[in-house]
Amino acid sequence: MDKLSGDSRPGGERRRRAGNRVRAAVRAGARGFVLAVVSLAGSLTLLVLSTVSIALVPVGVGLVTTPRVTAAVRAGADRRRLLAARWCGVRVPSAYRPLPPGTPAWRRTPRLLGDPATWRDLRWLAADATAGFVTALLPAALLVFPLEGFALALGLWRVFTDGTRVGWWYAFVPISGQGSALLAGLLGAFLLTVGLFHAPALLRVHFLLTRALLTPGRRQLAERVEVLTETRREAADASAAELRRIERDLHDGAQARLIAMGMDLSTIEALVDKDPARARELLVRARRSAADALDELRDLVRGIHPPVLAERGLGDAVRALALRTPVATEVSVELPGRADAPVESAAYFAVSELLTNAVKHAGAGLVRVDLRHARGVLRVTVRDDGGGGAAVGAGSGLTGVARRLGTFDGVLAVSSPLGGPTVVTLEIPCALS
Repeated sequence: MDKLSGDSRPGGERRRRAGNRVRAAVRAGARGFVLAVVSLAGSLTLLVLSTVSIALVPVGVGLVTTPRVTAAVRAGADRRRLLAARWCGVRVPSAYRPLPPGTPAWRRTPRLLGDPATWRDLRWLAADATAGFVTALLPAALLVFPLEGFALALGLWRVFTDGTRVGWWYAFVPISGQGSALLAGLLGAFLLTVGLFHAPALLRVHFLLTRALLTPGRRQLAERVEVLTETRREAADASAAELRRIERDLHDGAQARLIAMGMDLSTIEALVDKDPARARELLVRARRSAADALDELRDLVRGIHPPVLAERGLGDAVRALALRTPVATEVSVELPGRADAPVESAAYFAVSELLTNAVKHAGAGLVRVDLRHARGVLRVTVRDDGGGGAAVGAGSGLTGVARRLGTFDGVLAVSSPLGGPTVVTLEIPCALS
């Protein structure tokens, strides 16, 4: 019995490994097929639109259309970056130069065309519609194409020939009878074996090609320094604006109420002996002013850095945020630890902005928020069933989210077709403690 059980354990382990290999290969093939369709149709469409829009810049039309087309291209590139990291662990850096908020369209286009990342995106689109299509389709082809060889070996060859001539070609094998059909079956078995063992690696090749095309070359350090300089300036401007907002809210809100309460207390002190009834009324009003001032101070502190975020972490802070959202919001959290405070703050306020957009602009009835950490990346996905149409651009709250994430080398991807649903995914490289 011990010998039999000892023999069965290695056999069971081999079966599990074989099953895992098959599942990984099939998953890579399915993903590769989806990428092949997107590479051929999506990248080719974006490349044509970009070329036409840039060609129309001299006549003025391109000044209006180029920012929108470029935003769509960058959204597609960011989506590919997310898939590269999620499916194959390939990190593709993003080095877009941030645009100052409120930049008019006629100034946005020259800035976009002066960004080397824009031209890298166009180069990637051209390669993605050709070499990218091939490298994405190869994992799926190695799993599907062998089926034709097996069918020929089992007798399908009779449909194409009577055995006296070559009626079909399977790859480089001419099919003229049962013998050549068996050779096609053997070739199919070889291709299937290669696919089962190497489909995930071949899918990784597609993303390595993407990284090679989208990553800055020899000027990488200089471009990176320039992007970080602009990002730092954007962060400094945002911090200054936030300080001005806090000062304004304190001056117009809690400070004004506290001053009024002080005046009421002075009046109460003077009337407490002469007119107790009036003093009692003013005392009630002062108590109400104190409560209102306290509520405003709490809201102000929550807008700066929510106490629940500092005390209990990002997961519980987002759950508390979901409870205050006026639409049904589901939160899923898989965070084995805590990120640094600035990263948690950036992710929290990004989720807050996305929930606000879902309620105010999308008309959503259900929002799902998913937070997880894998392979050194904090990934947040917000999905709503609203009307769609969200995009990163001038006047969009998503622009501020992307700018905030850029400080941490984060990536934002938006999928929001008209009619919905809207799926916004953001990734921030970080470690958990």
